Amino acid sequence: MNIDKSLVPDAATIEQRVGEIWRDVLGVPPGRDDATFFELQGQSIAAVRIVARIEDEVQVSVDASVLFEDPDLAAFARMVVAAAGGQA
Repeated sequence: MNIDKSLVPDAATIEQRVGEIWRDVLGVPPGRDDATFFELQGQSIAAVRIVARIEDEVQVSVDASVLFEDPDLAAFARMVVAAAGGQA
């Protein structure tokens, strides 16, 4: 997928949107922002949904395989911000 680099938001905005997408797709209960992808019962369909929404809503291309490294939200958001830096 080709991403329009001029549409990639700043790091704080990326982190906020990634958090919203993560919580929505994984149904994160209150107080569980430190839980990892697998602790939240993440599966392949959730990984695909998360990265598709990030590409659509944040304009950053991320490989779904990074979610199978079992990151928590903070680590995953850093990965997305780093990917955005490589696309900017």
